[in-house]
Parts: sequence; C-alpha cells; structure tokens
Amino acid sequence: MGFHLAGSPEADAELDRSAFSLLTGMLLDQQVPMEKAFSGPYVLVQRLGGPIDAAMIAEYDPEEFAAICSKPPAIHRFPGAMAARVQSLARLLVEEYDGDAARVWTEAKTAKEALKRLQKLPGFGEAKAKIFLALLAKQLDVKPTGWKAATAPYGNAGFRSVADVVDQASLLKVRAYKKDQKAAAKAAAAG
Repeated sequence: MGFHLAGSPEADAELDRSAFSLLTGMLLDQQVPMEKAFSGPYVLVQRLGGPIDAAMIAEYDPEEFAAICSKPPAIHRFPGAMAARVQSLARLLVEEYDGDAARVWTEAKTAKEALKRLQKLPGFGEAKAKIFLALLAKQLDVKPTGWKAATAPYGNAGFRSVADVVDQASLLKVRAYKKDQKAAAKAAAAG
C-alpha cells in the first residue's frame, strides 16, 4: 500500500521511498493544504536533480537552500522559515541518527519513547508527533507497544487527520471532520 497524501503518484512515491521525505512532508504540514505539504519533498527531488536525504540537506548552504525552497511554486507558504526548519530537521537526523530518519521510530521500544523522539524533532509538537506515529501505525504497520493509547485520538478509528487519508474519499472525510471541529470551537468561543 502506498501513500495518498501528496495528490500525485510521483510525489506519493517519494514518500514511500524515503523516511526522510515522509518526515519532511509532515514537518511542512501546517498552514498549507496537506497535498502541498507532502508534495514538498518531491519538489526538492526535482529541483536538486535526484534523491534527497538528511545528509545532503544538512550540508546545503542555508541561503542557497532557502532560494531553492522559495522558487515558484514555493514548497510552503513560508518558504524561508520552512527551509530553515527542514535543514534543522536534517541536521538533527545526521547528528543523532546518522542521517537515517526511520531510526527515530524503529529504535524506539515503546510508543511513548517514539513520541518522545518525534517531539525532539524541529516543528514536531505533541499533536504532530501523535499524528505521525498514528500514520506510521495505520499505514506502515509500525506499531510500537502502546501505540493506540499514546496516539489518541489520532490512533482511534475514524477520519481525524492525515493518518487516516488513504484515498480521495477518506481525504474528504478528514476535511469534513476538521471543518466541523473548527465550527464547534468557534461556536464554543462565541457562546
């Protein structure tokens, strides 16, 4: 089963190919549509002329990398800030995991440890770490001990996040859920 997060077969294939690309897509998944975020790694592959990895991105000149990320169409709504964050992610992966992004979760003995490791990554707060671990569990069958409880509510059945997107129909259900959540929050704040 391949990912269906980027909205194009080539960009989704890059997420399937590379744990670093998958983490980068998740990192970019804020304040832009999901498809834009998860297409970002493939855009980098195209612009850099081949496969990307943490070591390559970590070593790039920051200004040059920001320019690559900012070139239209930019990889994110805030390309400069996200270029710096992607490089910070790459550097941490090189320093702590020898550039092997998958080690963040494959070496974790429990879901709590995996979440702790994910939350140490730049741009990964509690919710993003939970969503990413739920994505790994639901779509890659990476299920460390205690994953369902640790990722709640994202590990639960339903259509709450990117972890539940496997096709166009599930994407529409996730978007409807998020729209309902925003409306409920707005109503609660008003009333």
